Amino acid sequence: MNQEMDFSDIAPLDDKVFHETMARLIDEPGFLHAVNYVMPAEDVPAILEELRKIDNKYDFQHQIMFPFLEMLAKKTTSGITVGGIKHLNPGMSYTFITNHRDIVLDASFLNLAFLRRNLPTSEVAIGDNLLIFPWIKDLVRLNKSFIVKRNTGLREGLLAAKKLSAYIHFCLLEKHESVWIAQREGRAKDSSDLTQEALVKMLAMGGEGTFMERLKEINLMPVAISYEYDPNDYLKAREFLMKRRDPEFKKSQRDDLFSMETGLMQFKGRVHFQLTPRINQKLDQIGNFKDANTAAKYVVKIIDQALHRSYEIFTINYVAFDMLHSTDRFAAYYTPERKQEVLDYFDSQLEKVDLPDITADERDYMMHMMLTMYANPLRNKLRTILGSPEI
Repeated sequence: MNQEMDFSDIAPLDDKVFHETMARLIDEPGFLHAVNYVMPAEDVPAILEELRKIDNKYDFQHQIMFPFLEMLAKKTTSGITVGGIKHLNPGMSYTFITNHRDIVLDASFLNLAFLRRNLPTSEVAIGDNLLIFPWIKDLVRLNKSFIVKRNTGLREGLLAAKKLSAYIHFCLLEKHESVWIAQREGRAKDSSDLTQEALVKMLAMGGEGTFMERLKEINLMPVAISYEYDPNDYLKAREFLMKRRDPEFKKSQRDDLFSMETGLMQFKGRVHFQLTPRINQKLDQIGNFKDANTAAKYVVKIIDQALHRSYEIFTINYVAFDMLHSTDRFAAYYTPERKQEVLDYFDSQLEKVDLPDITADERDYMMHMMLTMYANPLRNKLRTILGSPEI
């Protein structure tokens, strides 16, 4: 069935149209502005000239994106590490399902980790709400991304979900390509990462057999992403305050663009990816269920536990947890000087919040939310490993 379905509106662009699409992209003012934003001015002419010569996605990723991501990693991180590579079997394709920290870089840095080891990169699921301009849609589809259609009507949404699921199954079974997808639509603002049941049900729409057999077909592999610092932490705190002031507040496209730019270009400290075993064996252990809702609940628990127990915990997480709970439970993991450095970091980030008339109570509220963001990965890890994070 998948082979008969037309995926041309959501799939990465075919190499046959790569050259003409890239030529059009290079003439787009918005794209040129973005290139000048992320690249040193003296390097831009050479990059554009190289882009004109490339005519396929493989060369684009290896000749352009690989060195670009290495430059970005060197400039904005203290290093990118990856664990659990042993769980990858040569020749097998996977659905990498991850928590979601950065709009642009979660999948990009994971693919960078693969490129460094000469492993195949994955196709990347990206929501059409982020494709604010047509040139962004062209760019991501040239870079092995496929489109997740959002904000559709109920009937259209169901059809889009079925098509998306069919495409993911087609990717793994026919194209033998791995895919990356986030565990939920949008990032968890408080960094308490929970997989959406609707996502699991969508993944099980395609394929053959029972609910569990359809999921086993796409080799779900949870991958835990840990950033030492979230460049968007103060923007998330700002958004929490805006919603507290006005429950109807909604971010604008400009807000989304600024979040993308901030996450891309600002300092993230250490970044770690932890690959975990694919969940097929656990799906066999829990067996089949009569209804999809019950099945999805169990699958969500398996994914969440794999992610939560696999976080890399940094000093800032220990400090935030202790401050949030007024305890010294993890004091052995940091010095008083290091704790002060973390406090200074929080203060400096909150100074960036550009809202008028912030009261002392509102600032305390934003600090509380910031501490919560950094404490939650540790909290969820404790809950998974120990059964409870209680003090």
